Amino acid sequence: QVHLVETGGGVVQTGQSLNLSCAESGGIFRFSFNTIGWYRQAPGKREREFVASITQTRNTNYAEFVEGRFTVSRDDAKNTVHLQMNSLKPEDTGIYYCHTIYFHKNTWGQGTQVTVAS
Repeated sequence: QVHLVETGGGVVQTGQSLNLSCAESGGIFRFSFNTIGWYRQAPGKREREFVASITQTRNTNYAEFVEGRFTVSRDDAKNTVHLQMNSLKPEDTGIYYCHTIYFHKNTWGQGTQVTVAS
């Protein structure tokens, strides 16, 4: 079973940066063989919204609200995926989740909390 683990969240001020990481704790999953997505769930919202993704060939895709502030990348040597978030805004506050589809099953991490104070 694949266990995704997100780290790197925290409390920052508007305009500051955070670098989130997604790793796999089971040792059986290679990020380089799969498309990895970042999603977030804002306070009081039930749905998670797409933030960014990176494919096996390192093609990246971003939500419009990212506006060039975030960068998704993959470190194959460490088998991790990162989300560098710059120029953070209060509306970026939420729980950030790492996602993939493994054997046709949606697989999520437990999430990491990002809070941007105004």
